[in-house]
Amino acid sequence: MTDVSGTITRREGRAGRITLNRPQALNALTHEMAGEIEAALLAWRDDDDIALVIIDAVGERAFCAGGDIQDLYRTGKSGDFSYGRRFWADEYRLNALIDSYPKPYVAVMDGITMGGGVGIAAHGSHRIVTERTVLAMPECGIGLIPDVGGSMILGHAPGRLGLYLGLTGKRLKADGAILTGFADAFVPSQSVAELTARLIETGDADGALSSLAVDPDGGALRELQAEIKVAFAGSDPADCLRRLDDASADGNWQAEAAKAMRRASPLSIQCAHAAILKASEISDLRDALKLEYRFSWRCMEHGDFLEGVRAQIIDKDRNPHWRHRDIDAAAHDAAKMLESLGDDELVL
Repeated sequence: MTDVSGTITRREGRAGRITLNRPQALNALTHEMAGEIEAALLAWRDDDDIALVIIDAVGERAFCAGGDIQDLYRTGKSGDFSYGRRFWADEYRLNALIDSYPKPYVAVMDGITMGGGVGIAAHGSHRIVTERTVLAMPECGIGLIPDVGGSMILGHAPGRLGLYLGLTGKRLKADGAILTGFADAFVPSQSVAELTARLIETGDADGALSSLAVDPDGGALRELQAEIKVAFAGSDPADCLRRLDDASADGNWQAEAAKAMRRASPLSIQCAHAAILKASEISDLRDALKLEYRFSWRCMEHGDFLEGVRAQIIDKDRNPHWRHRDIDAAAHDAAKMLESLGDDELVL
């Protein structure tokens, strides 16, 4: 068993177990933790004693609330963009490894699961949510775009649900996570311990889930699919925003969505819209990760990431000064953010 930088890895029965152990930080994923997870997966990949992998977390509040961005902000503010680029490259490599892993990979998303947490869970073969799950891709609010392969999941969500979720950062409960392709099965939190015990004993993910997975309570997202499809059918995000404004009324979902889009980075909104639509045509996660990396590689030097983190996390004044006044004004620069990096393209 190892416990380094917040990750506990060990063998139990037929399972290789990975437990995130930073509950005081909502199990936010550090660069070191990503490396430890990758090392464990590589060690177990060809080990016949390990039938499957389980990834979960300590605490009831969060599975993983995202990437730990303190070091990203600190190094970026000092003018060192190389650390962030290495972090994202390593993280995306881990996402690709999980996606192609030859053994069952069981992710228990019990609690808050956002951003980088989605990346280490939602590409696995067996993705579990509970009644405590709160899942979201809120990156546009800090000057990023939905990444860690999230653009591909959003792009393949039914109708235009992916654009709605990616551009607004809307939070999902269990039913919405399953509907949109982030999860496969609902297991009540009180049954998670029994699920884990069965996985460890039998090494049979399908068998363990067959009697413990149940139908979650239905969510409002299913009822809104038709309206969301109309609102987000626009050819660009500014058109989507106009459609939302036209349908807005006090307290309705359109008004809330429009407000969320206006709070976010205009550059990120433009790039997220383009990346999600592009990812809808992609069948290989690695291609989506490469597209996302183009934005991540540039986001500190040419994007709004540092300002978004300052406003939302460091100073917490919730008053970011974005590079562009609105979504229309960001359109020209957005195209540049997703252009090829040439020799700096992500290699997986």
